Amino acid sequence: MSDNKTLEERNTVIRRKMLDMQNLKLEPMPADSPWLRPARMSFYQNGEKKNWDLSRVHDSVSIIIFNVTRKKLVFVRQFRPAAYYASLPEKFQDIDTAKYPLEQGLTLELCAGIVDKDLPLIEIAGIELREECGYEAPPSAFTHIITYRDIGSTTGKRTIFYVEVTDEMRKHPGGGAESEGELIEVIEMSPEEANAYISSGEVQSPAGFLYGVIWFLNAKKDRYS
Repeated sequence: MSDNKTLEERNTVIRRKMLDMQNLKLEPMPADSPWLRPARMSFYQNGEKKNWDLSRVHDSVSIIIFNVTRKKLVFVRQFRPAAYYASLPEKFQDIDTAKYPLEQGLTLELCAGIVDKDLPLIEIAGIELREECGYEAPPSAFTHIITYRDIGSTTGKRTIFYVEVTDEMRKHPGGGAESEGELIEVIEMSPEEANAYISSGEVQSPAGFLYGVIWFLNAKKDRYS
């Protein structure tokens, strides 16, 4: 790996850049957003008129990563505006970051990315593994675990893969694609630490992360016990 900084040193630099934010505002979403395409479905059900507000979003891939060299699960942490938005009053305004600390928007997640390339999902998973966490792994190293769909108000299809890596496979610094402005911390946890986190009662992580950790703890006991 060309970058000689330790993982902790890199994360410290990334965290500083990640939380270097000014002039935060809540504004109405423009109609031409490329990420969320809202719509309202209206229908009669059992003779009753109903409406349901929807949003079309990109599909995504996520990867459960286990470093077998050091028996560590590899996750990512980043600032998620949606997670931060959950802590704010629901009105359009300038945001007081002293009153609403930016740390409230930090989330722990599986390595993941949206499907925005005309490539097989397994190849997109490999690209995300390299860009976010720095590991090179061939498609044959990935195992498909599950594909499921959002069922509330968004339409995305989510696919989760599992991959085992070694220290020797870490060829790049990770931290996200600089060309896309990504700022991502790489977080390592032992299976015991990950289990303690998801059992803590309140987690700042999406459901796919919880599924991935629980799947690993149950399906891969032979790899860490």
